[in-house]
Amino acid sequence: MARLINGKEVALSVIETVKDRAKALQDDAGVTVGLAVVIVGDDLASHAYVGAKSRVAKDCGFTSVQHTLPAETTQKELALLVQRLNADPAVHGILVQLPLPKHLDSEAIVQSIRPEKDVDGLNVVNAGKVATGDLKTGLVSCTPAGVMALVGCIHGRDLAGLNAVVIGRSNLFGKPMAHSHTKNLPAICRTADILVAAVGRPAMVKADWVKPDATVIDVGINRIAAAEDGEGKTRLVGDVDFDAVEKIAGAITPVPGGVGPMTIAMLMANAVRAAAFSAGVAPPSFNNN
Repeated sequence: MARLINGKEVALSVIETVKDRAKALQDDAGVTVGLAVVIVGDDLASHAYVGAKSRVAKDCGFTSVQHTLPAETTQKELALLVQRLNADPAVHGILVQLPLPKHLDSEAIVQSIRPEKDVDGLNVVNAGKVATGDLKTGLVSCTPAGVMALVGCIHGRDLAGLNAVVIGRSNLFGKPMAHSHTKNLPAICRTADILVAAVGRPAMVKADWVKPDATVIDVGINRIAAAEDGEGKTRLVGDVDFDAVEKIAGAITPVPGGVGPMTIAMLMANAVRAAAFSAGVAPPSFNNN
């Protein structure tokens, strides 16, 4: 049976380091980390996720301010809010919760966030720094950064000689990790010492896709019907057929409780780094950053 990679435990460790770095920044430079979270509309899942982020930010000692806008907010109104937050020296990190309502241009809003305040790591400047290997002066997209921390729990920081395969090509995850269009995907996956699934298809990765003793990281979060729990009930599953793959892999992340907690933890780490950039002091390092 595979070793279970407990994302909650690793995330708690990162958060403790964030707290220490935030306190040191306040003590040494007089800077309190400021995080602004913007949410538009009334999507329940988004509000729950934003609430969790805000609670963790306050627990880390940040000044956390949430801007909740109605679903009918216009592109101009949202852009003006981001512009004000960009200009506010007390705000070091800006997070606009995605997805936005369909009438809004999400990409334009994301790219309008100043790179040094882009704690989600989605601005093209930060993406470019990742692509060119500059992990010291940019802000790395939170989910890939969290995945690398989980991989590090098994393999350490030096991954030389290991073969990694990432399934998925989204701007949020696949591209920052590396990707390609691949033929005969199961066969390619069977070559991987580290297999990362980020597709958004429940239980897509089967046991016969996995090399024995491989490390399997499941980024997928899919809600499916759970008739066994009662009519109308649902449950969360990943992109990996967990029960089958667990018997083959050497290590595996669960869903939930794997990558999800790490995304929030690395968001907090990025906020501290952004505050350090603003104060003109050396940014703290978290895991592979």
